[in-house]
Amino acid sequence: MTPGDVGLPPAGKRRTPGLRREEVALLAGVGVSWYTWLEQGRAINVSAEVLDAIGRALQLSQPERAHLFVLAGLNPPPAQRVQAADVTPELHRLLDAWSPCPALLRDRYWNILAVNDATRAVFGYDEADRNCLISFFTNARYRGIHVQWARVAPAVVAAFRAEGAQLAGDPEFDRLVTELSSASTEFAELWARHEVASPTQAVKAVSHPDAGELFFDTTTLAVIDQPGWYLDLYNPQPGTSTRARLEGLLCPAARIAG
Repeated sequence: MTPGDVGLPPAGKRRTPGLRREEVALLAGVGVSWYTWLEQGRAINVSAEVLDAIGRALQLSQPERAHLFVLAGLNPPPAQRVQAADVTPELHRLLDAWSPCPALLRDRYWNILAVNDATRAVFGYDEADRNCLISFFTNARYRGIHVQWARVAPAVVAAFRAEGAQLAGDPEFDRLVTELSSASTEFAELWARHEVASPTQAVKAVSHPDAGELFFDTTTLAVIDQPGWYLDLYNPQPGTSTRARLEGLLCPAARIAG
């Protein structure tokens, strides 16, 4: 960056490109000596507010800003909310390639962004299902086929609360909690427990009206180029007939031939 990039007058010939330390300190509103010590990695107290000021002075991108916080030994700030992007054809193809196993793409609010045909066939999702958490508590068909719904429900709410810690004060998160609390007394009671748990790999057992009992290992993967997007993948458990049952459910002709 040059002085002109940040609205400063040029200051003569420079031995090296970029802003001088005193210029960065001026833009960030900190002392030159303190900023020098920061660059040198000395044992000084660094606040998030000061790092934010330096990040703005240097016009850092979101990944660069997070990297600055990590270098200073602080937790990176939450990623700024960006407008929803369209699901790329590559992600759609990935979901489709996971068939005959269920797979879905969701955002940080657990809003459903895309699903494959297996997800619709196994869990009964349709166009009315917009959010995983809302469907978990209000979709009667989904609840009916979930073998261990009552046992799993507390862990689901605890995981949602843990993710919500990154969304403190976010109006969309607060709206979702309020809406679901009104629609489901079960959710409201579990939310009032204030239990917190990290999402983990788990086993999902489903009693499907046509395919019978299905057992999945569930795994959640982050979409690295879309912060706040996650892939939920359901893999048939080894030693069960789940995959064959899925193939029969998704390919009736193959089931009849068999």
